[in-house]
Amino acid sequence: MFDISVLKEMKLNELQEIAKAAKIKNFKTLKKDDLIYQILDFQASNPEKLTSEANSVSDNTSKPKRIRMAKDKKEESEPEKTDTIQETILFTEETVDKKISKKGNSKKPGTNLEEVTDTKKEAFTKKTKNQKFSKEKKKTTEIQHNTIESSDPTEEINVVLDLEKNQTEEAIEVIEIASEQTNDPSITPEVEPNTSIEVNKNKFNPNNQNPKYKKTTNFREPDYEFEGIIESEGVLEMMPDGYGFLRSSDYNYLASPDDIYLSTSQIRLFGLKTGDTVKGVVRPPKEGEKYFPLVKVLKINGHDPQVVRDRVSFDHLTPVFPTEKFKLAEKGSSISTRIIDLFSPIGKGQRGMIVAQPKTGKTMLLKDIANAIAANHPEVYMIVLLIDERPEEVTDMQRSVRAEVVASTFDREPQEHVKIANIVLEKAKRLVECGHDVVILLDSITRLARAYNTVQPASGKVLSGGVDANALQKPKRFFGAARNVENGGSLSIIATALTETGSKMDEVIFEEFKGTGNMELQLDRKIANRRIFPSVDLTSSSTRRDDLLLDEKTIQRMWIMRKYLADMNSVEAMEFINDRFKKTRNNEEFLISMND
Repeated sequence: MFDISVLKEMKLNELQEIAKAAKIKNFKTLKKDDLIYQILDFQASNPEKLTSEANSVSDNTSKPKRIRMAKDKKEESEPEKTDTIQETILFTEETVDKKISKKGNSKKPGTNLEEVTDTKKEAFTKKTKNQKFSKEKKKTTEIQHNTIESSDPTEEINVVLDLEKNQTEEAIEVIEIASEQTNDPSITPEVEPNTSIEVNKNKFNPNNQNPKYKKTTNFREPDYEFEGIIESEGVLEMMPDGYGFLRSSDYNYLASPDDIYLSTSQIRLFGLKTGDTVKGVVRPPKEGEKYFPLVKVLKINGHDPQVVRDRVSFDHLTPVFPTEKFKLAEKGSSISTRIIDLFSPIGKGQRGMIVAQPKTGKTMLLKDIANAIAANHPEVYMIVLLIDERPEEVTDMQRSVRAEVVASTFDREPQEHVKIANIVLEKAKRLVECGHDVVILLDSITRLARAYNTVQPASGKVLSGGVDANALQKPKRFFGAARNVENGGSLSIIATALTETGSKMDEVIFEEFKGTGNMELQLDRKIANRRIFPSVDLTSSSTRRDDLLLDEKTIQRMWIMRKYLADMNSVEAMEFINDRFKKTRNNEEFLISMND
């Protein structure tokens, strides 16, 4: 008798020989699997014909093909073992009757079943006894089958063959009994839940003689869990649906692959707003997720999340005049910053405007101010916001300034200019709410107002120059956010405004912002043409309430200096001051030299 596992191990030509002996039609055109099932079907209907053929085919095919004779005997014995058991179990009374009737016997079905079992058992034991004298150690086989129901429910067939009793270590090989359903559904093998039916476990490890050996399967190891390893930081941008994303400064706070997802429950729990700088633990996205979700919040704006939850909103903070001056004349200072420090000092919370004509060196002046603040005030968080600027100037600013540079070049759309400016302003507001000192250096507010004018829906009221009446409200709100907060942080904004560009729109924008700042620094094209830098118009540049920033002695000397410079034009005044500043090392020495 052939088992399906034995047939699958055979080659196609061996199967074709069996099919030829069984006289199966068109066996040469069949595939291997189809041929196996044809043989099994024929075997089920004619079990006697293939019994003798199975032994002859296995003997003929094993000798020329196999080299190790001991292994061949094992392979020959295994089909008979399984065939013996299957015949005793899977034959119904009808098939046994057919078999007996062909042989000419007229006994009861029950007695025929017992005789078949006995004859098969004797043939099986004879085969296995020959294996004791082989050179290699063989494994012992224990065939266990529990409670097989037949037509008589009280009949039980338990076949246990103990082989190699003289060996010191015994191994157990459990052969799976394949259950093939016959036409009679009453004969079905029942297996207890606790019994394990496994096929040739020790076959995969021939050197193993441990009866409790378990085969190790080559399953893929589970994915490593990265949760709790990655920490990331970003600026929150709220969506209309309530959730939000942490935007990366590497992409100028625009949508990017580095965005981190925050759920609505997290935002409500910590009271987060647009612009909050959140640092937390991130895990990779699972199957079906698009973004990296935030698992745990560690810091919000540099503070503990419990502290930030009770903060006062920026709109309800009390604004006051700046009282603490930025030190621009000490470490990292230049002549430009020393002049600004005396004639128009910048304090924490200053709303300053640099009014400049084209090619007067306003970008270089901003760079000097940024480096001086970074060198003398490391506690200040500084952002350089470049709107509608040239790309090469953005690169130069990033490499030469120790500050966060956020830029949107002129080849970008106005919507991006507006979006970047809004998120930078919101970030600065959130930092001020938590008590930080923030400085924004904006270049330029004129181009930002142009972008707002382009994005703004038409209201029907247009000012001269093509400026919409409502377009300047948002840039005014941006510039007006600069303030010194009582008993808190401060937001300083130093913005450049373009004049005399030949555009009527630029003049209208400048007129709208004129007078809104509390510090003004005028640059003159005539001084720049003389190659005198900084090209500052000293008589027109001043700071409101500079008495709160300078000491009394310095204020008195500056009064005298301004009276002296009032009789000169802007070029003569700048030449005079520039020569004096080059001869002195600091502003104190310059003030002392005024007596001469």
